[in-house]
Formats: sequence, structure tokens, C-alpha cells
Amino acid sequence: MEKLAVIGSGTMGHSIALNASWHGMDVRMYATNEEDIRRAEQGIVQKLRNMSDNGLFSMVEASAIQDKIDISDQLETVVDGATFVIEAIPENLELKQQFYSRLEELIGQEAIIASNTSGLQPTDLASGLRHPGRFVVTHFWNPAHLVPLVEVVGGKQTSDATIERAMELMNAMQKKPIVVKQEIQGFIGNRLQYALFREAQALLDAGVAEKEDIDAAVTYSIGRRLPVTGPLMSADFGGLDVFKSISDYLFSDLSTLKASGKTLDSLAGSGKLGVKSGEGFYDWSGNHSEEIAAERENMLIRFLKDDERKG
Repeated sequence: MEKLAVIGSGTMGHSIALNASWHGMDVRMYATNEEDIRRAEQGIVQKLRNMSDNGLFSMVEASAIQDKIDISDQLETVVDGATFVIEAIPENLELKQQFYSRLEELIGQEAIIASNTSGLQPTDLASGLRHPGRFVVTHFWNPAHLVPLVEVVGGKQTSDATIERAMELMNAMQKKPIVVKQEIQGFIGNRLQYALFREAQALLDAGVAEKEDIDAAVTYSIGRRLPVTGPLMSADFGGLDVFKSISDYLFSDLSTLKASGKTLDSLAGSGKLGVKSGEGFYDWSGNHSEEIAAERENMLIRFLKDDERKG
């Protein structure tokens, strides 16, 4: 088993550490200061409580899971002896490259360096490394302890052995890893997600429907099918002759926006950033956002239970 270190204790970092400890791994996690340590500990406790309340394990087991995570603000201590380091620091290329240069001084040549970046290219990230063959992207999805997908992406110099070790670790963490064979902006998941988001923006900007109805068109139709059949398998079930015919006449009419739509531009430009500011496409004043977040998390837990049942 790899000796795992997670760098960064924010939303993604502590969720990744929690996922690993849940599946029996001892994890060291780096936080920048005592305040970050406290926030990470609070986040882990809250997530464990919700998972226990939903029957994934008992509170006694939750305590044992928490005990497997050692959080420190001493980087040298966190990475000492680590064989696999997952970096989850802010999405800034120069910041990450500077961190890797420091990290290479502290770890052995056989240790893997992985980034949780959601879009930066692995070849760019690894460009300053002395040993770029041991670098790989492992893109977890938020919330990382509940969403199974991890996109494993190698750069031009990433070795096959590095990809193999990354896949083995992700499987040991009970994730559903996929290998992205080419470096491409947004990898796979975000390209699909933002294709849908672009069309949703275009429909809203054109006044085709209200935002609630556009969202409902997804949650009450394809959203119900996609957990079982992805877009390509859904086409097989619908009939490729039908899907080809629709593609041939519909594609030319779909949005080709090259940047954000006018509504999103206006909202973001006026500081209406969604849940974190209290208003975005929707009004998030009061406790409504917490209710929706809890509903989404509980739904993800039900999916996990179903995955376990299927084996």
C-alpha cells in the first residue's frame, strides 16, 4: 500500500484524505497554519457525522476513520517517507510549480507527485521537475469523498508505471478512475459539464424558458438516466439511427458561444457569485443553500450505497 500524503486541507484536500482513511489508509495532510487545521478537522467531523447518520458506518467507526488522518503544518513531517503525494492547493500554475520544486527536495525519486487540478495540463505542471516521469494528474470531483470519479491524466513524459500506480491507488480508495489518454483542456468530465452549461446559458439568455424550468428539464429527464447510462450508452438504447438523425439537424442550431453568456457576465460582474455571496442565478438568502447541499450529499450517499450493493 502506498504511503499517502495530501497537500492542502481545504474542501478538496480534506475530502480526499477522508476518502483514503475511510478505506483503511493512514494519511498525512498538510495545512498551512493552525486555523486551517481547525477548519479541516471541523469539516472532517461534519462529513463523518453525516455519513454515519446515513448508515455508511457507526460513530465508533467514524472515530477510527478520523484517527487515521494526521494533520500538520510541517511539510517535512507530512511528506517524510511518502510514496504518493496528492497536491490540492490553489489553481495557479506558477504556485504549483514552485511547490513541486520544493517537494522534490523532500521526497524520494520513486515517490509519485499527483495534482488534483481540474484543468491545468500535466505537461505544463511538470515542466520544472527533475523527474517528470513520476508526475500525474488525479482529478477528484467535489465532494471528493462521495463522488466516485477520478480522472487520471498523464503528461508527455509521465511513465506508464506512474499511471498504473495512480490507478491502483484510486481503486484501493474505492474510486471509479478513468484514464484520459490525451492532454485536453477540461479533461473529460468538465468538457461534458460545460457543454451542458453553455447550452443552458444560451437558452436562458434567449428567453426560451425560466431558469427553474431549464434546470428541471435536466433533473427530471436526462438527470434521472445518466447515473445508469452515460451519453454514449444512452444513444445505444435510444437507437443510433435516431440519435444520428437528431444530431444531423440539431448540432448546427446548438450554442457556439466562445465565452460566458450575457446573464452570467452580468451576475459575476456585479458580485452575484452564487451560494458564497448569497445570490447568483438563484436567491440563496436564508438556509436554502444548506438544505439543497444536504439533499445533494444525501443523494450521493444513496448512490454510493447502491454501488456497494452492486459490488
